[in-house]
Amino acid sequence: MSTTLMIDERDHDLCLREVHPVSTDNWDHGARTDAGRHRADERAAAPAAAPADPTCPVPDTGLAAQRSAETDQLRTLLLATGRSDRTAFSQLYDLTSARVYGMVLRVLRDPGFSEETTQEVFLQIWKTAERYDPAQGSPLAWMMTLAHRRAVDRVRSEQSGTDREALYGSSTHSPAHDEVLESVTQTLESEAVVRCLDTLTSTQRESVQMAYYSGWTYREVAERLGVAVPTVKSRIRDGLIKLKTCLGVNRDD
Repeated sequence: MSTTLMIDERDHDLCLREVHPVSTDNWDHGARTDAGRHRADERAAAPAAAPADPTCPVPDTGLAAQRSAETDQLRTLLLATGRSDRTAFSQLYDLTSARVYGMVLRVLRDPGFSEETTQEVFLQIWKTAERYDPAQGSPLAWMMTLAHRRAVDRVRSEQSGTDREALYGSSTHSPAHDEVLESVTQTLESEAVVRCLDTLTSTQRESVQMAYYSGWTYREVAERLGVAVPTVKSRIRDGLIKLKTCLGVNRDD
């Protein structure tokens, strides 16, 4: 018999136990079979390993390294663009134009406007790349911010233009000209004038027709009728008063 230092699993305290050696000569085949069966039962009773949670994927170190290398490359190109390096700007455009266009398209929802705005964004990048500060964020984030702002400005500009056109259209709108109605109205008015002329005396009607239908002056009418000018004026005035009354037009005070 020997004394061995062991850990009690119940209270995790150190304790001394007496360990009796077991002779392998007395371990028969039946005992070995029972022990094997017992271990098999323990394995079967053990809970299965939990499957990997798809919502918490293990970070891909290779992908992270690739993104880090891309960020470094874009930072180098953007800084070089700030120094007016056309070659660096061309490479920067090739690497990022698709993503910038995608950002703009999500805002504008119009491919034509999105292409124009994307070109404006890169023109702005060329002019302002020297202002980029690596300490403020990644180069791609800086470029995407410019793209989003430019797209929003385009939306506001288009909306403002639409509002101006709508306002101008409403202020200058005139109803359609109804030629038929105007023609009928003129015909009825002409017929009414003709009927009312018949209510005048012959001298009044003759003087009015010569002055207003033929366009002659008072003196010309007087000469043609062989009367004095005051007489022509009196006939025309009296005739017009009767016409107004007949046509339902109030006489001016």
